[in-house]
Amino acid sequence: MGTLYFNGTIYTMMREGETVEAVFAEGKDIRDAGSLQDLSEKYGCHIKEKVDLKGAVMFPGFVDSHLHIIGHGEKLIRRNLSHFTSAEEMGSYLKKEAEKEKPGNWLLGDGWNENNFLDRKIFHRQELDELVPNHPMLLSRVCRHASLANSKALALAGITKETENPEGGIIVRDENGEPTGYLLDSASDLVKDVVPPATKEYLFTALTAAVKDLLSMGLTGGHTEDLGYYGGFDKTISVFQNVLNDRSLKFKAHLLVHHSVAGDYQTSSLHKSISPYLEFGAMKIFSDGAFGGRTALLSKPYNDAPDTSGVAVHSPEALKELVKQAREYQMPVAVHTIGDLSLEYTLDAIGAYPPVTKERDRIIHAGLVRPELIERMKQPSLIIDIQPSFVPSDFPWLIERLGMERVPYALAWKTLLSNGLHCAGGSDAPIETANPLEGIYAAVARKKPEETHEGYRPEEKLTPYEAVQLYTAGSAYAINKEEARGKIAPGFEADFTVLDRDILTSEPEDIRQARVVYTIINNSIEYRAIT
Repeated sequence: MGTLYFNGTIYTMMREGETVEAVFAEGKDIRDAGSLQDLSEKYGCHIKEKVDLKGAVMFPGFVDSHLHIIGHGEKLIRRNLSHFTSAEEMGSYLKKEAEKEKPGNWLLGDGWNENNFLDRKIFHRQELDELVPNHPMLLSRVCRHASLANSKALALAGITKETENPEGGIIVRDENGEPTGYLLDSASDLVKDVVPPATKEYLFTALTAAVKDLLSMGLTGGHTEDLGYYGGFDKTISVFQNVLNDRSLKFKAHLLVHHSVAGDYQTSSLHKSISPYLEFGAMKIFSDGAFGGRTALLSKPYNDAPDTSGVAVHSPEALKELVKQAREYQMPVAVHTIGDLSLEYTLDAIGAYPPVTKERDRIIHAGLVRPELIERMKQPSLIIDIQPSFVPSDFPWLIERLGMERVPYALAWKTLLSNGLHCAGGSDAPIETANPLEGIYAAVARKKPEETHEGYRPEEKLTPYEAVQLYTAGSAYAINKEEARGKIAPGFEADFTVLDRDILTSEPEDIRQARVVYTIINNSIEYRAIT
C-alpha cells in the first residue's frame, strides 16, 4: 500500500521544466510518476493515503552537500556571535554573559566576523581580559579557521611567548612577540584541546535541535563532517545512531570521516550496526584555511597583506601521505581547499594516489581556481562541493583580499559548470545559514538581498534550474547515488521538498520568501507547516 501525491506542480528534475501531475510512492521508494488519471486507475487498490498538495510545488528532496550538523546545533543552543555588527555590541554581550557563569567556567562562543564591524576590529587578549577577567574564553570566528582567546585560556593551553607555531597554524603575536590571543587554524586546537569535552547529553541535544531545524528548512539529508571533534569516533557516532533512526528522527546523514579518526572508523564495531539513515563517505582532509583570516593558501600573496600567502595545513608530501592512507582504507577523499595553491597541492596528491573504488573524490569549496586547475579537475571521479552563500558573505571585501586580477576566478560557479564539472550545493553550516533557499538565491542573484546592483560578478550567476540541481541531482551524484536520489522518477527514493511557490519561475527576490509546506523522507512526512 502506498501514497498518491497530486494537485500541485511536481518537478522531476530529469530535464529542465519537466513536470508530472502525480507521484505514487510505495514503501520508501517512488513506484510511478505521471498523469493523475493514469496513476489513479493503475494503482487504485494500492493507494492507502492521498496527499493533496493544494497547488504547492514539489521537488526531489533538497540535500546539503557540505555542512557540520552538530556544529549547526551548537549554534542553535549556545552563544551565537554572528549577528553582531560592532565590536562594542559584541563586547557588551560577552561581559553580560560572563556574569551569568560561575568563576572559572569556560565562556565559549561562535560566529564573530570582523568584516561585519565598521572598523573591522579584532579583539586583543588584553581587551578580552577586561571584558571577561574570571573565565577562560574561546570565541570561534565564523569561518572556524580562527579563534580569539583571553589570557586565562592561553595560560591553560600553555601558550606563551616561547610557544612555537604548530604545523598548519599561526599564533598571532605583537611587536614584542607576545601572543595577541588571535589564533589561526591549528593554533586554535591548542586551546580547544583543554576545553572540557562535550558530554553525550550535550551532543544529543545539539544534534536533535539541528535535525529538527534542517527538516523545517526542507532538507531531507546532508553530507556532514562531525566525527573528529567531540571526544572520539565511537562517542560521536553513537549519538548519531541514537538520534537518527525509525524510532526518533528521520534524516539522511552522509558522514565524512576526518582523517584523525579514520583509523578508529576502520576498527570500530559501531559502524557495522549503522542506522538506515546513516551512511559513511569520504575521508575528510583540510588542506588550507579560509579567505577571512587570510589562511586560504594562495599561489601569490594576499593583495591586502603582501607579507602572507596563507597557511598550508599539511605540506604537499604530508597531504599525499593522507590521500595514500585513504586509498589503503579503500576510501575516497574529501579535501577542504579554498586557495588556488591548496587546490594545486590537492590535485597533485589525488593524481599521485588515484581512487581505488568507484566512489568519487570531493573538492570542498574550490574558492579560487586557475584555468589550468579547471582543466585538471575535468575527471569523472571528482565532484566539487560549492557553497553559493559564500558570495554574498565574502564580497565585496574579497576583492580587497585577492585583487581585481584574481577575482574572476573566485567563487566562480558558472565557470565550473560551463566547463563540465560536476558540482553539488551546500552551506558549510554553521558558517553560513543551512537554509537551501538562501543558497539557491545566492547562486541566482550573487548579492545580499538588500543590495540593488546586478550581483557580484553577474556573469557567474546560475539559472534557478542550475541552482536547484546543486541541491538535488548534484548532491546525489557526489555520493554515487545519482540513480537513487535527486530526481522524481520510478525507482528513486521517495524524498521530497514541497514549497508554497515555484522558485524556478519566480523572480530571484521571491526565492527567499518561499515557505516549506512538507519535508518528506522515505514517503513519510517529517515536517509539516503549521497552517
